[in-house]
Amino acid sequence: MNGKHFQGERVTTYNTFIKPVCDRAVAAIALLALTPLMLIVAIAIYRNMGGPIFFRQPRPGKNGGIFSFYKFRTMTNERDTEGNLLPDERRLTPLGKFLRQSSLDELPQLWNVLIGDMSLVGPRPLLVQYLERYTPEQARRHQVTPGITGWAQVNGRNAIPWEERFALDVWYVEHQSLQLDLWIMMLTVWKILKREGINHPEAATMFEFKGNPQRIQESVNIT
Repeated sequence: MNGKHFQGERVTTYNTFIKPVCDRAVAAIALLALTPLMLIVAIAIYRNMGGPIFFRQPRPGKNGGIFSFYKFRTMTNERDTEGNLLPDERRLTPLGKFLRQSSLDELPQLWNVLIGDMSLVGPRPLLVQYLERYTPEQARRHQVTPGITGWAQVNGRNAIPWEERFALDVWYVEHQSLQLDLWIMMLTVWKILKREGINHPEAATMFEFKGNPQRIQESVNIT
């Protein structure tokens, strides 16, 4: 996808200066305060599934730049007789399910926030291969730094269709502010306590985004 699709961020004092400083400060304090809890989670994962403890994957950040995204591992690496990974629902362990439901698996992303790859609030960083599948409007979600939580996460998370998630992400890009970010973080705590929208109704994880029918047709015509 051409980088021009990522241009056009609404530049404000908040998202240029205030938000990055607040993100790093909160992430540093949270990492220090939550270190004992993270050690407990790490030990539980190692005893339950062995290594590695962390799930690491390249993800696209602001303007499509690639960074290493971290989570606590929630699935085994079990494979079939042909060497292919088993379906997610078969590899998700009871411990992994608990970590997802409580959002404890997301804690390592505080490191991503501390080093500037992510923000506390913003569109979730998805898979690299999705970059070529977005429409130009959907690609606007990359005009801002991705977040641990976001407007789409507090309005359905994985239980809503991709198109709706992307529309919510773009709405956030156009309306981000300190007040909105504080509201999203408060809603996030409430959603975690209620354990809403963690999984898609028909799958253990969100279905893969295949692209939009219109964009797929355009690609076929170009080819």
